[in-house]
Amino acid sequence: MALEIHKACEVTDELVEACARLIPQLSKSAPPVTAASLEKVVACPTNTLFVARLDGRIVGTLTLVVFPTPTGYRAWIEDVVVDGAAQGRQVGSALTTAALARAEELGARTVDLTSRSSRVAANQLYRKLGFEPRESNLLRFSLAD
Repeated sequence: MALEIHKACEVTDELVEACARLIPQLSKSAPPVTAASLEKVVACPTNTLFVARLDGRIVGTLTLVVFPTPTGYRAWIEDVVVDGAAQGRQVGSALTTAALARAEELGARTVDLTSRSSRVAANQLYRKLGFEPRESNLLRFSLAD
């Protein structure tokens, strides 16, 4: 098993096809992935899109967002998805570890993420990597349907 993690620097047909296959495994309500939507992610200077390849095939992605606030640089991990066929092969761990290293490199003080409680394996992984539950209220205001 050759597992490689790299940062997406450009949007290729392969990346679009992989994300179109992976994102529905994460969210049934997410809009369809397009080259244009991925271009926005990759081109955004606060984002790093990590791609996991297992034996050369894209099997996972993670988006890291690092941004300044008045109290210091913060980081947020979003849209972590590993193909169901590759789960249990350390892909999520490798993606998250790469994101944590990049956040530290960029000077982030903290790295946050959310994960539905139904994602038991993912939550166990995050705790194993050192994430701790936080006493907080997560509130959302939807601007679009």
